Amino acid sequence: MDKREKLWNVIRQGIHDMVFVWRKEMRTLIHDEGIVIFFILVPLFYPLLYSWAYNNETVHEVPVAIVDMSHSSLSREFIRHYDASPHVKVKYFCNSLEEAKKLIGKQEVYGIIYIPSDFSTNLNRMQQAHVSVYCNMGFVLYYKAIYQTAMLVSMDMNSNIQVSWQHHYTDHEDQLLTEPLAYEEVPLYNPQGGYGSFIIPGVLILVIQQTLLLGIGLSAGSARENNAHRELVPLSEHYHGIFRIVLGKSACYFMVYAILGAYEMLIVPRIFNFVHIGDSLTLMLIMLPFILSCIFFGMIFSCIVRYRENVMLLIVFTSVPFLFLTGLSWPQSNIPGIWQGISWLIPSTFGVRAFVRVNSMGATIADVLPEYIYLWIQVLVYFFIACLVYRRQIILSRKQFEKMRQNEMAEAPAI
Repeated sequence: MDKREKLWNVIRQGIHDMVFVWRKEMRTLIHDEGIVIFFILVPLFYPLLYSWAYNNETVHEVPVAIVDMSHSSLSREFIRHYDASPHVKVKYFCNSLEEAKKLIGKQEVYGIIYIPSDFSTNLNRMQQAHVSVYCNMGFVLYYKAIYQTAMLVSMDMNSNIQVSWQHHYTDHEDQLLTEPLAYEEVPLYNPQGGYGSFIIPGVLILVIQQTLLLGIGLSAGSARENNAHRELVPLSEHYHGIFRIVLGKSACYFMVYAILGAYEMLIVPRIFNFVHIGDSLTLMLIMLPFILSCIFFGMIFSCIVRYRENVMLLIVFTSVPFLFLTGLSWPQSNIPGIWQGISWLIPSTFGVRAFVRVNSMGATIADVLPEYIYLWIQVLVYFFIACLVYRRQIILSRKQFEKMRQNEMAEAPAI
């Protein structure tokens, strides 16, 4: 037998072993209800539920209480313009600030507009008047709607008052007085200023990572609880290599999440009309190393966590910190250096940053090349670490298997 034929036999045996591992792992995924729920059903339906919750993008008709101590035509004009905004709704008129504060305590309103008694008097005397805005800062989106609407109404009334005082003869002179420097606001990458288009892309990536870690961890936990070392030792002797075990298992996970990843990246944003201007091929190129790095990271993670219930607790505990470390909900520049270093170990950090830039900003693969390279580095590093960890697991399982067999032989009755 020449070297070429020996090499071909080794390759064929390796492929056969990988397919055997893949088939065995796929059978485990299908027959375990917990894994099916967290590995398949959650990635399918959780993005829909989360996207549906934020489908309105912006808040409308935020209830506000008015405390008008002026009772003048100018104060009523301010209130009328304020209530005309689609973002807020004047729900209560109160006689005092204390009465309005009680409404905020009951969460019947989320803001107060207080107009003092000298509001109209000061304006008629050509003096500066004040309007106080009180907002419940526990709801940031409500604060934004209440405060910005008050600012826009005050600016519009300021312009009208300036025009009435100057007595210009042409509209052009009035325009120069109220707006000497014209500006145009152009919101980039999120035209409607919606919260959904801002947060959903990062959540979709995090869902892929967390459900992958959860599914792989549950599978490994079930194997330990079912004394899988009874099967692992003879199978490992049959495989003749740890690479075949790791590649066979990862191929099973990748086949499932290649479909789920395409569903979450390409279909979900279009269903809910979120911002989606990225090239589909570029998105798939990013998803390839991201899913692989998550798989190998999850295989390492599964060897550390011993029981099924611990896996679920750790995934719930780490989901929010992982989201913050991506720099999506908190500026990356304001994250302490030690936490930025930790974030480099997590696949979602570079996956979220690359996906958001491509999906929401139309970036090309060259624009996200650093994140793309870091993801491939994670793939290689975590693959070899997973091989080492699995090798150690097999050695420990072999020892337990031998010890158990010796105990069974010692306890067997003599014939």
